[in-house]
Amino acid sequence: MDTIVALGTPAGRSAIGVIRLSGPDSLAIVRSIVGDNHFKPEPSQSVLRSLRSNGSNSILDRALLTYFPAPDSYTGEDVVEISCHGSPVILRQVVDLALGLGARLAGPGEFTLRALSNGKLNLSQAEAIRDLINAQTEAAAQQALRQLMGELSARLQGPQQKLIQTIVQLESALEFVEDDLPQLRKQQIGTELSDVATDLYKSSLFNRLLASDRAIVTEVPGTTRDTLTERISLDGVPIVLTDTAGVRDSTDRIESMGVERTRQAMADADLLVVVIDGSEDLRAEDFSVLSQASTARHIVAFNKSDVPSFDILEKARSSFQARGINVSAVTGFGLETLRAAILEPFGSVDSSNAGFLITDARHYDLLLRARAEIQSSLDLLQGGASEELVLIGLHNGLRFLGQITGETTTDEILSEIFATFCIGK
Repeated sequence: MDTIVALGTPAGRSAIGVIRLSGPDSLAIVRSIVGDNHFKPEPSQSVLRSLRSNGSNSILDRALLTYFPAPDSYTGEDVVEISCHGSPVILRQVVDLALGLGARLAGPGEFTLRALSNGKLNLSQAEAIRDLINAQTEAAAQQALRQLMGELSARLQGPQQKLIQTIVQLESALEFVEDDLPQLRKQQIGTELSDVATDLYKSSLFNRLLASDRAIVTEVPGTTRDTLTERISLDGVPIVLTDTAGVRDSTDRIESMGVERTRQAMADADLLVVVIDGSEDLRAEDFSVLSQASTARHIVAFNKSDVPSFDILEKARSSFQARGINVSAVTGFGLETLRAAILEPFGSVDSSNAGFLITDARHYDLLLRARAEIQSSLDLLQGGASEELVLIGLHNGLRFLGQITGETTTDEILSEIFATFCIGK
């Protein structure tokens, strides 16, 4: 295995920049950079040393060096971290020195990939590190941390063990004809497989909400002609709000394109928030959009509750009031109620007390596929099919679960996953 090097902190100026090396030559390379062939700091203890230009006594910087010998390091290999001043010039010089001394520039996520290869963590934990770095809300960070601590892996152990036990029994019945399973045992296996399918269904709570809320507002109707998105957080939950053009008839070609995009956004949305001007009489276009929204999950927000005419027109809105919320974008009245109403359809998500959520699309897909295979085997078993046919789905289900934690993941899939990591992690 060769030695890799990369900047472990974001590019740009900062107080401190960290350069990480991992591999068998890490310490030898650092010895050359500090100009001391006998340099060997105590494990996990930082020491202050001067960094020197290659073949020169000129000092580049003073830095803290921390040595993590194998196997007690993040990657399971010899690791050295160099914490120097965060000047892009200095950081580039130090990385170039390491490259000139035999190191190779690390690829995206290569440090974590080596940790996976050396058994320091499993694949779902590796992905949790990426998710933790990319988390934009407290809830997302908390869920990623729980996955990093092994909660997903632990939850999958039970279903995996049950599947293995069932597969062993069915294959034994195939191997030894005299050991044909009695009907009672088949019924018990059916119950166990049903329990596994149910466990996987409960584990498939999928929370992949994004977020946005950004627009230029004017007093002229029809000024929002495109869908605008921005990420926000509601009570620690990431949400994507898409602000769209109003649904109205128009001879303006550009505005008509905006209206068409609105209809597409409405079809794609998990929840519609229909904003109605409550200070004016309901117009034909209001009734039109309310009619379109009625076929989907939606909330009606009557805006401008701070305007005097709002209360006068309340009776006219009575038919929509049961599912309507009075708000004011000017005073903020009703916005907390609106926030709660947006979150309510998706259940309560308290980042400190919430159940474990599947937040990765790959994991979610594999759980659904595993459950479908197990359910197929269960149907075959209950229909009196042979053990050979029942085993096909069980082996597939076990393989899909193994792909979540990495036991049965191909190199091609690993390459795709780690391509989403930042370099240096």
